Amino acid sequence: MIAVLVIITTLVIIFFIVFQKRKNKLLLEKIEQQRAFEKEMILVQTEAQEQTLKNIGWELHDNVGQLLSFASMQLSILKMQVADDVKDKFRDTTEALSNGLKEVRALSKTLNNDVILNIGFEKSITNELDRLRRMKFTSAELKTIGNKVDFKDRKHEIIVFRILQEFLSNSVKYSEAKNLNITLNYQPNQIIISANDDGKGFDTDTIEKGSGLINMKSRAELIGANLELKSQPNKGVLLQLFYPLS
Repeated sequence: MIAVLVIITTLVIIFFIVFQKRKNKLLLEKIEQQRAFEKEMILVQTEAQEQTLKNIGWELHDNVGQLLSFASMQLSILKMQVADDVKDKFRDTTEALSNGLKEVRALSKTLNNDVILNIGFEKSITNELDRLRRMKFTSAELKTIGNKVDFKDRKHEIIVFRILQEFLSNSVKYSEAKNLNITLNYQPNQIIISANDDGKGFDTDTIEKGSGLINMKSRAELIGANLELKSQPNKGVLLQLFYPLS
């Protein structure tokens, strides 16, 4: 009887261990499937957003740009037909329209993936900062540290650029900042990308639910990067993105 009890107990223990392992394996598989599904959903959403931005960029460059060019040309023709005392007003309007056309074309380039890939990651950031400096900022500078290292995938350049663009957009809308800085720190195993403004900042505990931050973190996770956002009221905002190279 003792031998039978030992055998039965042993079998029960073995069965329990096998069952628990099987259960844990199924649970891990379910978690992995959920992660894969969420990653695929983020990828689909990101691609849809990129296509929308690309379409807007084309619309701005081709249609809106052509309309502004036509309006500028018409004003130039009219200016030649009016009295000298009103020509200055036409000149100011023409200059404003011409500057508006330049800004529209500059914006259209930042929305088009093909343009970003063609001119390069750093140049795209520089163009965006130049555009923002013309808009409202006292300074908007890009600084690089170390020797340039390529991203593992060129599509990752687009995703990181969109994250930075989201940060800069928030600085324009909410920060009341005067200065912007972006630093690209190229290291052997990673690229550390930092962006900061000197605006009014915010309490990070109350901003966690914001869709902009969620969007940035989702994009970062999609490329295996780690994103940190630090801020305090009246002390600006610092974004750091750690992009692994291996």
